[in-house]
Amino acid sequence: MTNLNLPVLYSFRRCPYAMRARMGLWAAGIQYELREVLLRDKPQDMLSLSPKGTVPVLHLPDGAVIDESLEVMRWALAQNDPRGWLAPENGTAEEMMAWVERCDSEFKHHLDRYKYATRYENCDPLEHRTAGETFLRDLDAQLHGLSYLFGDQPTMADIAIAPFVRQFGLTNWDWFYARPYPNLHRWLNAFIDTPPFTAVMDKFDPWQPGGAAIVMNA
Repeated sequence: MTNLNLPVLYSFRRCPYAMRARMGLWAAGIQYELREVLLRDKPQDMLSLSPKGTVPVLHLPDGAVIDESLEVMRWALAQNDPRGWLAPENGTAEEMMAWVERCDSEFKHHLDRYKYATRYENCDPLEHRTAGETFLRDLDAQLHGLSYLFGDQPTMADIAIAPFVRQFGLTNWDWFYARPYPNLHRWLNAFIDTPPFTAVMDKFDPWQPGGAAIVMNA
């Protein structure tokens, strides 16, 4: 049964946007009920909260709904940010978020058309792979001499961007790791192999109304 005292997160394990939300909640140490959904069979409970039908959707105990991934992260980290994800060592918060905006607009456009070319009319996936590589090249340059994008510790920018770079690489790992981006490869490998990513990637069966609650960060 649902614990009405906890936020409820509708999520899909492999969605990069939902990964962001889960990692933000994990970093903040906020307990929440996870409801894994099938995107081809979205639960009416989720659609009633957010008719646009995309994950993540965070339903707060006071009735508020947050259905944008970056806003879920901001809400969680505003409650508690022990890892300093909102405070980059180098640069400013505005510069940090400019990288995220570029990921979500320019890079995501090419990622979709590279990975899911059949969904788009007259789409050449290799053309979009080449265009998307511009962002990868710039990330590699930004990471020169640094462990993370803004210093020796990860920030919200690293956590928000890495799931999309991972998705780009997953399309063809051999090609991705053959490209001359050693800083980017090291950074992505660190992200994949360590928390916060591994902490939020357990597999769960799709949520069913009336089923047992899955409480995260307990």
